Formats: sequence, structure tokens, C-alpha cells
Amino acid sequence: MTCDSVSRLIPLYFYAELTPDEEDRVEQHLHECSDCAREMERQRSLAAVLDTQQRLLPPRLLDDCRADLMAAIQGGAPRREPQKGPWTLFLEALGSTFAGLARVRQPVGAMALIALGFFAARFTGVTPANNTLTTAALGPSDEIFSTVRSVQPDSAGRVQIAFDETRRKVVSGSTGDENIRRLLLAAAHEQNAAVRVESVDLLKGQAAEAEVRDALLNAVSHDANDGVRLKALDGLKPFASDPAVSKTLAQVLLTDRNDAVRMQVVDLLVARRDDSTVGVLQNVVQREANSYVRLKCEKALKDMNASIGVF
Repeated sequence: MTCDSVSRLIPLYFYAELTPDEEDRVEQHLHECSDCAREMERQRSLAAVLDTQQRLLPPRLLDDCRADLMAAIQGGAPRREPQKGPWTLFLEALGSTFAGLARVRQPVGAMALIALGFFAARFTGVTPANNTLTTAALGPSDEIFSTVRSVQPDSAGRVQIAFDETRRKVVSGSTGDENIRRLLLAAAHEQNAAVRVESVDLLKGQAAEAEVRDALLNAVSHDANDGVRLKALDGLKPFASDPAVSKTLAQVLLTDRNDAVRMQVVDLLVARRDDSTVGVLQNVVQREANSYVRLKCEKALKDMNASIGVF
């Protein structure tokens, strides 16, 4: 196969859309051609980056699509409803919540007034403190988020509301700063994958620190996001000969589901070149489902003058 034909087939190969015969020929060419192998690596890197992207869809998107489809079927223009402002949405929510509660009109009315005052405080800077309403002078960068825990009306028409407040702060500094590193280590466990990718990318340059290296090992072993694991591997490269690192890498090579991750782990393990590495690679050759990863392991064993099979 020519380089031109292989370059066109690489995306199909990556997503397992080729026939077994075509896949074998592409793998053979990739094994022999460094340029096409680099092109394959670029494809894997692109896929890893795309995995980190997230899209938040509007909650009414499905309803809008259905309405547009019906309009198209009936020969009309797509329907477009005017966007509702936050005040309209709030009033609709109140109406839905309090419908049918005429028997408790007085407590509900008090609750609505308190809710109105509470929401007004979000925009005017008035916040409750010590059971009274006081004016809080917030800086332009302060953001306060409230979570209501309980609402208890009484027969006198008063309402007691318990809520938690969280204030968002912004800090800045170098990655070598202890507080910044502490926050980055915490961010490496956040639910948001994009935050984890960025945090691990910043931490990988500090892998000489034991706590950072432990965080990278945890990420490469357990993080569900491929991009996070690839970033963590970048940070572990200088420490591939460390026994704890090599042990973790060997386990990742046998269990990780991403081909790009396993291929990068092979490169890191090969740098150690000891008997334990030979055994790991021989084991992978016997059980690896991806032909390209298997060929990479076989080549590494040959370079180390080791047999491919296990005896």
C-alpha cells in the first residue's frame, strides 16, 4: 500500500471500520513507515482531545427539534418561541409550585414574599445575617451561590428558611506555589473532565514531588477520561524506571481500554529494559487484541533480544 492510500484509511482504521484484510495491510505499512506511524499518532492525539470536549445542550432542544420537524412536514416555517426572561421563568415556577394550595394561603403568601426578597437580595446585595436583612458590600469579582435546605412556614404567617451559601473565589499564582499546587491536586479529582485535563497538564511538570507523582499515578490508573490519562503519562515519562511507576504502568498496559494509552505505556516500559519488562511485554503479545499494539510490543522484544513467546 502507498502512503497516500494509508493516510486516507487511518481514520477508518482508528475507528475499526476496515475489513480484517485491509486492517492487516494498514498495520503492516504502519510498522514499516515512520511517516504514516506519526500520522497515526496524530489521529490518536486528535481523538484524545475530542474526548475532552463537552457540549451542554439546551433543555428545550428536543421539543424545539420536534416542533421544527412537524412544521417542515406540514410545509410551514420552523417554529421559534420567544426566549423567556429570568423574571418570567421565576413567576411561572411560583405559579406551578403554589397551584392548589388555597387552604394554606397565608403561609404560602409569606413564603412567596420571602422568596421574592431572597431573589432580590441576589441582585441588590442584600443578604440575611443573624436573622436580619443587612446590606453586604461584595466586590465585583465575588459570586455567592445559595442552596436552600428547608422551608418551614408557621401559623402566624412567618417562614423560616435554612440555606447554605458558597462564595466563589479566584486566586492566581505560579504552579510552584504551595496553595496553587494544593488546589491543582484537588482539581485533579473534580467531576468536570476538562478541569481534570487542565490540572493534570499543569501538574505533570512537578512530578518530582511525591504527592504530585502519586496523583499522576492515580489518574493514569483510574481516571475515566482518555485525555487525562495521556497527560498523566507525559508527566511520568522521566520516572519510568521508578519501581512504583513501572509497576503501575505494567498494570495499565494490561487493563487500559485506549490503544493510544497502551502504546505510550509500551514506550515508557521499553526504556527500562529489564527482565520484568520483558515478561510484561510477552504477556501483552499473547493477549493483546489490537494488532498495532501487539506489533509494537513484538518490535520492542526483538530490540531487547528477547523471545516473543512465553516458555
